[in-house]
Amino acid sequence: MSSLLIANGFIVTLNEENEFIEKGHVYIEDDRIAKVGDFPLDSVTPDRTIDARGRLVMPGLINAHHHLYSTFARGFTPPGPPAANFREILERLWWKLDLALDAEDVYYSALIALMNAARAGCTTIVDHHASPSCSDGSLDLIERAFREVGLSGCLCYEVSDRNREGEGIEENVRFLRKCRERDDDQIVGLFGMHALLTLGTRTLERCAEEAHALDAGFHIHVAESEDDVQVTFEKYQRRVMDRLLDFGIPGSRTIVAHGIHFEAREMDLLKSTDSILVNQPESNMNNGLSVTPILECLARKVLVGIGTDGMSSHMISQARALYLLQRAYRRDPRVMFGEACDILLKNNRAICGRLFRQPRGALTPGHLADVIVAEYVPFTPLDASTFYGHLLFGLSFAPIDVTVARGRVVVENGTVTGVDEEAVRARCLERARSLWSRIH
Repeated sequence: MSSLLIANGFIVTLNEENEFIEKGHVYIEDDRIAKVGDFPLDSVTPDRTIDARGRLVMPGLINAHHHLYSTFARGFTPPGPPAANFREILERLWWKLDLALDAEDVYYSALIALMNAARAGCTTIVDHHASPSCSDGSLDLIERAFREVGLSGCLCYEVSDRNREGEGIEENVRFLRKCRERDDDQIVGLFGMHALLTLGTRTLERCAEEAHALDAGFHIHVAESEDDVQVTFEKYQRRVMDRLLDFGIPGSRTIVAHGIHFEAREMDLLKSTDSILVNQPESNMNNGLSVTPILECLARKVLVGIGTDGMSSHMISQARALYLLQRAYRRDPRVMFGEACDILLKNNRAICGRLFRQPRGALTPGHLADVIVAEYVPFTPLDASTFYGHLLFGLSFAPIDVTVARGRVVVENGTVTGVDEEAVRARCLERARSLWSRIH
């Protein structure tokens, strides 16, 4: 058994009692938290001690919807005139980029993004992948990157008919079976699909049949743009949630990403099916999209989470964007302060509770040992009543000095351990240049 002590930190437990310990310690055995509090340091015998020196210590963060494959798009300008709407963004950028990815691109785009996630204090990521030219085995390449960095992941492949009918079904099935056989809980799976606008009836039937046979949840983009709603209604005379219900897709382990153009009845269906809605505020703003009805969904007690959609791996900035966007859109300075923080810290934790066996997201004995030490020593009072202000206006800009994932120190002094960062960055630059040259 290995053990690690993080000592002398300002401990933000996020446990059921919401304890804040001004000078406390976290003791870890293997991949679990064993002890938290202001206990005597000589009461434990760790293999290693990290002195937090009064800095803020809190649970690792969770990203409920990412696209690791999009990493190499940073700085890239697609050929041709600028996209004027979301459908053109898909056609001119993302569907060309994902088609151009090869196996090495898939691996390195995941690896560098996961390194950045670890450096931002994010220890669990729910990813949604697409690489049509190398779909077979692609999730294994992403899994390899997760294991090398040391983070936890929930992976899926984006089924779509846009290149080949049902492309990606086999990869989801193969990987889900692999996860079931291995059963180690670091890497788990969902059945991924793109969106109803690129999924025909036969493909939806096949996806539903395979996923239900494997007792798997789904991960799908829904009502992200008006196009998804319009295409679905024109072809099938159904609203998007009705169409999903036709195939038994909603459920307690199904992630519905975006949900911008939901009607009230569809929000009711989200709740009645106990489905998960995940919002990506920065991505939606970047794509010129409208605003998800978050408050309306929360009022219905829908489990609402937050992700990055490939924009970055920095989760606190997403909560900050959610808070600011909803206030600006509603022209109401009374809303979304506490809600945005709860979505990040509590709801994303609850989502992981549906996808993984091991609990996480709180510094409490028995939880997964995902812990971060931020370069943040508060200069105003910090307690349960003030923490959310520190989170959005202080921690959002604070570098992470130490990240512990699954009991392993994966970032120390702001540097990713166990990975040759210089070599990875150099290889990523080569792969990105090559990828860009292949997109026409």
